[in-house]
Amino acid sequence: QQILGMTAGNLSVHLRKLEDAGYVEVTKTHHGRTPATLVQLTRRGRLAFEDYTAALRALLDPQEES
Repeated sequence: QQILGMTAGNLSVHLRKLEDAGYVEVTKTHHGRTPATLVQLTRRGRLAFEDYTAALRALLDPQEES
């Protein structure tokens, strides 16, 4: 949240959309008395991310595909 400069509510909305798409798994727990949210990338999420980065690379350097 701090790295992205997002509010807790804004981050929650983004995580919910990623979870609904099956890209991440969200687990809510506690470390002592402090609430903690753990986020894990799913296999589907990893594949989507790899496809996305490949598409960006192709846009940035179309010569690389040859």
